[in-house]
Amino acid sequence: MDEIEGTLRRFIAEKILFSGNGYPHPDETSFLETGVVDSMSVMELVLFAEQTYGIQTSDREITPSNFDSVKSLAEFIRRKQASG
Repeated sequence: MDEIEGTLRRFIAEKILFSGNGYPHPDETSFLETGVVDSMSVMELVLFAEQTYGIQTSDREITPSNFDSVKSLAEFIRRKQASG
């Protein structure tokens, strides 16, 4: 169950934070409150999730409830995969 979270943590650390030291926050930490992502980074996360997990994301799904933490994004990906 932690595989998606681990992949997201690696992607965020390497491609958004440009860190070789891993993702420094708990999975529940808000990206927006901590400044981890900005609007461009959200789009990077959307594209990464779609390409990596074979999901489609509508504009109305790009919300803080789906894209504001590792945990919320992993849960969103799982819901999308389950709904096929």
